[in-house]
Amino acid sequence: MSRKRNPGWVPNQHGAWAMLATPLLVGALASHPAWVHLPLTAFWFLGYFAFFAASLWLKAPPRRRPPLVRPLFTYAAAATVAGLLTLALHPSLIRWAPLFLVPMAVGLWSSWRHDERSLVSGIATTAGSCLMTVVSYDAGGGTDLHRAWVLTAVLAAYFVGTVLYVKTMIRERDEPAYHWLSMGAHGAATVGVFAVSGALGVVFALLTIRAAIVPAFRVSPKAVGIGEAVATVVVAVVALLATA
Repeated sequence: MSRKRNPGWVPNQHGAWAMLATPLLVGALASHPAWVHLPLTAFWFLGYFAFFAASLWLKAPPRRRPPLVRPLFTYAAAATVAGLLTLALHPSLIRWAPLFLVPMAVGLWSSWRHDERSLVSGIATTAGSCLMTVVSYDAGGGTDLHRAWVLTAVLAAYFVGTVLYVKTMIRERDEPAYHWLSMGAHGAATVGVFAVSGALGVVFALLTIRAAIVPAFRVSPKAVGIGEAVATVVVAVVALLATA
């Protein structure tokens, strides 16, 4: 059946996949992949599916809400089971749960206000997704939380910049203010990551140049997505190597 007949089952925010998978994977690789990462991964993705369905339910008019109830409760129930299994294997992970309350609340509140694509919502949910880095690191038995937080900060700086960069390429491409904001955010991130690693600083400097120059050209959304996929892999690999 089509997505139109099954609203809420398949998230349509393609950029979210990298923001979900990368922090989880980086945290696991920085520590040590463990069995608990399997239910943690299921919980993380199922939780996002439930969040997506809840967002659609909140912004839908009352008459269009009934079809969204089934995916919302299905994903919420499945995420609960995966979450309980995760805690059964690693109970102390519950300590990280409060960190996600504010980003989740901002995202849902923005959906209720039909403003889910706002800059505030984008930054909040992006930063929230990057918090999974430290959770995944802890799940793998990592003990150097300083490294975990540095990786979290690097990924957050990158993905927040990505939110701004993609806006300048698609929805806000004719808004000079967004272009300047994107360049400023990338420049600030570059200065910050140079304190972590010269190699990371070079990567972010190149991303800043991209943010300054590429929006002047007409680039297809597909090409933008491919470019982001490549940049995400580069940032993740260099960050892991630089903090090892």
